[in-house]
Amino acid sequence: MAVTTVQAGRGTRPAQNLRVDRWWLQPALTAAGLTAFVIYSTWSTFTPHDYFAGATVGRDYLSPFFSPCITNRCGAGTTWHLVNWWPFSAAILMLPFPLMFRGTCYYYRKAYYRSFWFSPPACAVPEPHGKYTGESRFPLLVQNLHRYALYLVIPFPIILLWEAWKGTHMITVSAAGSLVTSRGLGLGTLILFVNALLLLTYTLSCHSCRHLCGGHLNALSKGPTRYWLWKRVSFLNEHHMGLAWVSLVAVGLTDVYVRLVASGAIHDPRFF
Repeated sequence: MAVTTVQAGRGTRPAQNLRVDRWWLQPALTAAGLTAFVIYSTWSTFTPHDYFAGATVGRDYLSPFFSPCITNRCGAGTTWHLVNWWPFSAAILMLPFPLMFRGTCYYYRKAYYRSFWFSPPACAVPEPHGKYTGESRFPLLVQNLHRYALYLVIPFPIILLWEAWKGTHMITVSAAGSLVTSRGLGLGTLILFVNALLLLTYTLSCHSCRHLCGGHLNALSKGPTRYWLWKRVSFLNEHHMGLAWVSLVAVGLTDVYVRLVASGAIHDPRFF
């Protein structure tokens, strides 16, 4: 019996091997999610107001998109006033580092290769491209910078934890009309802490972090400390895809919450 074949991309495949299920759904949802985040984060980056909730609303919350805010354009309550010549949004100075880390991340490569470039769009689906050069040529050659991007972003979750701790500063007005700062816990404080911890676990789950802990060891028994770290990071690495998405959504929602509080659109509830 003759077998019908289909010519597609870099090879000829038997027609009965082509998928007839809704294989396109996952890459479509991935493309929609990544596109939505890119649009929102771009808007937030170039909207340099309401990213810091300060004394006017009784809180000390800084959006993670602007952290660490190192310019003198930051709110009066921020502490990183290191640059006084930058006339644009402070987020532009910070976002290239996490952007390079996520953009070269092994999971995100798979995500946008499949959803935007269709290389391939899904398993057992013909690829439309006629040739494949891998990541050995520009622009994909820059993917090899991932391990160096890891070194650059390691401080960011730690700084975000510090910013979350600053979020325990609750500012109230005394009977005399003066501002009083005390320690407390608001909903925004919890959101800042959760966001920082999710970004930390996502960073530690990175394949390059796993290699940093256990790579270049011919015998793990010769490096017991590194082996201990490698085992822990390997556990996180098993959940790298989930952490990539959860941390991405969390950082966007945290920015939304800080902006709503800073603008006065909502009141941040205080637990104590």
